[in-house]
Amino acid sequence: MLQFQVGDKAVYPAQGVAEIVGIDQKEISGKIQRFYCLRILDTDMRILVPIDKAEQVGLREVVQKDQIQEVYDILREKEVHIDKQTWNRRYRGFMEKIKTGSLFEVAEVFRDLYRLKNTKTLSFGERRMLDTAKSLIVKELSVAKGTTETKVESELEKLLTDDQKRAERESDEDD
Repeated sequence: MLQFQVGDKAVYPAQGVAEIVGIDQKEISGKIQRFYCLRILDTDMRILVPIDKAEQVGLREVVQKDQIQEVYDILREKEVHIDKQTWNRRYRGFMEKIKTGSLFEVAEVFRDLYRLKNTKTLSFGERRMLDTAKSLIVKELSVAKGTTETKVESELEKLLTDDQKRAERESDEDD
């Protein structure tokens, strides 16, 4: 079972990195329940999560340093299968991935939307989702790496634009 202490950082699905700011007890229907009190770093929103349901709601530890490379590998992946679905069906699929709370799933959404915006105009919802995915990744990686969000953002930008340029060069060579 997940155990967090006050001061620990954790990730809450679709909201991002949070700090455990307290552990409370409340009486609900005659039973004493214990809760993690979370403060979402990005929005300052407060969320109470029952300790015994923490894993069920998807609360998890911040990604470990050795998993960061895996995130970068996902972002580098060239074989992106964007179905010729309508934007709203694509949107629902991406939303489900973001709701899982998995950084790897969020990285796929970010990569796919980032690549898609280079080939077509994104809908308003897709642009917002791209921003959400980017902010979730940037926040978590900056906490995991102990560095600034600005630094992580420029790393991601470089990684994705370098890959874009490489792909364009390769397709020019094929012609």
